[in-house]
Amino acid sequence: MSFLDRNVLVDGVRLAYRDRGDGDPVVFVHGTPSWSYEWRHVVPHVEAAGHRVITYDLLGYGDSERPLDRDTSVGAQTDLLLALLDELGVENPSLVTHDIGGAIGQRVAVLHPGRARRLMLIDTVSYDSWPSETWQEIIRTRLESYASMPADEFEAMLTRQLTMTVADEAVMTGDDLRAFLAPHRTALGRTSFFEHQVRHYDSTDTEELTDRLGEIDIPVRIVWGRGDRWQPVSYAEKLAADIPGASLVVVDDAGHFLMEDDPERVTREVLDFLAGP
Repeated sequence: MSFLDRNVLVDGVRLAYRDRGDGDPVVFVHGTPSWSYEWRHVVPHVEAAGHRVITYDLLGYGDSERPLDRDTSVGAQTDLLLALLDELGVENPSLVTHDIGGAIGQRVAVLHPGRARRLMLIDTVSYDSWPSETWQEIIRTRLESYASMPADEFEAMLTRQLTMTVADEAVMTGDDLRAFLAPHRTALGRTSFFEHQVRHYDSTDTEELTDRLGEIDIPVRIVWGRGDRWQPVSYAEKLAADIPGASLVVVDDAGHFLMEDDPERVTREVLDFLAGP
């Protein structure tokens, strides 16, 4: 079900990616609990519009390697993204980011000025918005017992999580639900979910940027589902106020996985943003 078709070794680990087109470079960065599959309705249109589009799976996610001894925090993933860009010869792409991918994008914009041309933040984590109180308690007291839960219980738990990501729960069913579950349907996949994703849910990586968001000097567009149950729209409004010149688009009848609820709108926003100065 993956539309990634290449692999590259970056800093000693294998990342799965897709690289199409010859125009201005655009990199899509997914979130959690997810992988590059979430961009399947958007990326082909951006490629067709004449951009060089790079889509990849974060380390520990999707089709990329899952080494249990590697740091997969947002900070470490930021370093890996920059190393991937160096490996592919990409200097200052536009970044289209979602969820924790947005935290990576914020870190690039603040801590590595000049490495990104534009930044789109779609229902991103920010400030102290993550993890939820429930996940904080699990990480603090019960992570090991959660990591050892039977496969059927794990899949039921992850299905509940994924169903919460959309405004229309009928969207997260059938083949699409199975595709989001697929990377976690093996013993390694279940272990990886907790070791590479949950264990590294840590707002330190975004809270340390709070007083520096005003340093961002590239175009930023924030796009948000009004019905996001994980990242309330109040965080979008705060980001728009703190990032100079940032524009904010709030989409009705959409949740945290905005690209599932309304892929056509996301595609329009991306193409319009990329066409700007």
